Amino acid sequence: MIETLSPTASDLRPRCDPAAVAAPEPPRVIALVPAYREVDSLPHVLEALREQTRPADRVVVTLDPHRDSGRTAELERIAQAAGAEVWHSVGNRHKKAGNLNGALGRLLPDLSDQDAILVQDADTYLDPHFVEVTLRKMGQGYGAVGGTFRGRCGGRLCGAFQRNEFARYARDTARKRGKVLCLTGTACLFRAGALKEVLRARASGRLPAADGVYDTKALTEDNELTLALKHLDHRIVAPTRATMTTEVMETWRALAKQRLRWKRGALENLIDYGLTRYTTEGWARQLVAFLGVSVSTAYVASVVYFLAVGSGLRIAPFWIAFTAFYAVERAVTVKSRGWRVSVASLLVLPEWVYDLFLQGVHLRALADTALRRDRTW
Repeated sequence: MIETLSPTASDLRPRCDPAAVAAPEPPRVIALVPAYREVDSLPHVLEALREQTRPADRVVVTLDPHRDSGRTAELERIAQAAGAEVWHSVGNRHKKAGNLNGALGRLLPDLSDQDAILVQDADTYLDPHFVEVTLRKMGQGYGAVGGTFRGRCGGRLCGAFQRNEFARYARDTARKRGKVLCLTGTACLFRAGALKEVLRARASGRLPAADGVYDTKALTEDNELTLALKHLDHRIVAPTRATMTTEVMETWRALAKQRLRWKRGALENLIDYGLTRYTTEGWARQLVAFLGVSVSTAYVASVVYFLAVGSGLRIAPFWIAFTAFYAVERAVTVKSRGWRVSVASLLVLPEWVYDLFLQGVHLRALADTALRRDRTW
């Protein structure tokens, strides 16, 4: 006797051939380079993009019309010769942020949420592994991935101090395993879906209103976008190997103007978002900066006092110990730039003067914010 078995539910399911299942398409990478007057640097920017270990699928150079039409034409020629697409902004009155908003408005509707957009300055040279490293991180669930930068040559003493400052920033970021307060505008890889969510959140009122992805009212649009992504619970990171070089400010006047915009913009971004779990560290940094100014003021006042009314310079042991600690800290934190720079940092006075310069700019930013002075850059 032959026993017949009724088919089970699992027997009736269609068999799935693994070879017939289409693998998900890898994310595309679109590089977006807003340019205005960077004729000298743009060829190197595009060359660095071509030399990536994971090249971008598309490179788009978006041009803001320069008052010198010849310069705009030269930028277009450079971009086309390098094989990049060239887009021209139309009616933009908001500099870089407006330029990017226009370009993103064209790009985002045609991208999947998993595609990536690399936004970088037209004076930033990416190291060869930047796209590969940031794209791998994005695949681990991050909404945006930035990096750290080194300052290129130039600027004499002013430039040397900035290169030291950037080295310390990179060291600090590495020690915190990529945790940063702000994804800098030098270069950053964004998940397209995260930027689309920013647009929806601005339209619904969950985020401060803006004309597009970037808030054109903000002095520091990159910092504001970082806060926007955090408040939508997107994770951000700046991996150690995601590196690049950028220009330094050539003069003290240019540096003061740049840092005044950065410091005032960061403060105003915090005011716009209020005190939240994502802004707590930023507010704490503001407090620490204010305390730093207070300590420097007390130090200078004590030196002036003993010089003016004392019999010679008699500095309290506390200040001697403070100075020694400061000297060692300055030397250790720039060791990545070589022993000569570390030894020079032990001299204390030059580095201290640079710190006083930045603290003075910070005080100016506080005053401008409190008095609501015109915001221009």
